[in-house]
Parts: sequence; C-alpha cells; structure tokens
Amino acid sequence: MPVDTPHPFSLQGQTALVTGAASGLGLEMVRALAAAGAEVWINGRDAAHVGQAVDALRAEGAWQVHAAVFDVVDAQAARHAMDGIAAKHGRLDVLVNNVGRRERRALADLDLDSVRALIEVDLLAPFHLCQSAARLMQPQGRGRIVNITSIAGPIARAGDAAYTAAKGGLDALTRALAAELGPHGITVNAVAPGYFATEPNAAMVADPQIGTWLKARSALGRWGQPHEIAGAVVFLASPAASYITGQVLAVDGGYLAHF
Repeated sequence: MPVDTPHPFSLQGQTALVTGAASGLGLEMVRALAAAGAEVWINGRDAAHVGQAVDALRAEGAWQVHAAVFDVVDAQAARHAMDGIAAKHGRLDVLVNNVGRRERRALADLDLDSVRALIEVDLLAPFHLCQSAARLMQPQGRGRIVNITSIAGPIARAGDAAYTAAKGGLDALTRALAAELGPHGITVNAVAPGYFATEPNAAMVADPQIGTWLKARSALGRWGQPHEIAGAVVFLASPAASYITGQVLAVDGGYLAHF
C-alpha cells in the first residue's frame, strides 16, 4: 500500500461515541477505536466510573478519549450531550449503541415494570440515540451506527424472554435504519456478542459445568475474551466496511454455526 494511501481501517480524524463504555466490552471497543485514530467519548451514568475509565486509557497513551456522562434513557440529556460532542469536534462520525440491561427470569416471574425498564434501555434508548446521530450525520453525507445486539436476538433460551425480545427488536431496527439512512451515506450494522468472560458473567465463567457445555456447544470451544469484540466494531466503523449495511455480525466463537 502506498505510504500516502489511508489505511482501510483508519479512523483518523473521526469522532465516536460509545454508550455504556466505562467497563467490560464497551471499554474494549473504546480502546480499539482510539487505537484506530478516533476521538472517542465514553458514556456512562456514573461520573466517577467514567472518569476512571478515561484516566486508565489516557495512562495507556490514548489521550483522545473523553467523558460523556448521561443516562441513555434521558432523551433530552442524550441529545444535549451528542450536540455538545458534535459542536466540539465539528462532527459525529460513529455511534456505538452498547449499553444494555439484563433480566434473567422466568416468564411467570417477570413483572411489566421490569420488562418496560429493560426495553427502555435495550431498545428505546438506542432508537432515540440513532435518531439524534442521524440528525447530526445527515448533513455530513456519511456516518456509521453500530448496534450491539446479542446472539439472543436470533435464538432463544428459557428464562430470558424480555432480553430476547429487546435484542430481536434491535436487530430489526438495524435493518430498518439501514434502509432509511442509506441514501444519506449512513451505514447501520450490528455486532452480536456470544459468551464473553466479562465481570457480570464472572459466576458463570467460574462454573466448570458451563465451561464444559460451552466447549461442546461452540466451534472454538471457549469463552470469548473482552478484547475479542473490538475488531468487529472497528471494522464496521471503518472505511473498509463502506458497502456493508443492515447486517448483524455474530462474534460468538461459532456458537450460532455449531450444534
């Protein structure tokens, strides 16, 4: 590749917002987007937690990371924050809807208030954030939206009805927005994580029976490590994915492909 040709995965000069990114998979996405050259805003509700994440990444040399403290279910606060990001940098290029909520309970044990709260976070908040991002991206004539869904979108298991419904809805929203925003140069894709060894899954990771089951159930036979989610997000945000939209990329160690 000639030295004056931009790298196809470079995000130099671009601005990105990643929601729910102060820890876990979201933090790994931020780390990778920053390494690709983007100015990245880390969203979370807890200012101290977000500040710790910013400090940790800057200590690693990622000086272009910033704090965006707001609750994604507060539409007014979210819009104000996104407008502020665009005003500071002159643009918003990438939105990663990563924030999520989980309710692992049997159908009979799920009350409607809990279901509404989950859908508010996992589906309605991404919907509004996509609206706000599209409003900022359309005048630019380009943009990238990456929704973090789940393998619980296309498949299901007992005791997870609310989450499965929300993630299935986010898959559908990804396709719908790809169709609507494509004429404006905005691609909309999704990444569907499988079983990752994150802090919320620590008890499951420590369970040898689950490890044995996962070894037999997935092609790679192991838990995913948090950093392994990042490449898919950088790819979909990058110029290399310029002709890809409306797709859901499973990062699941072959779980969906294996039986």
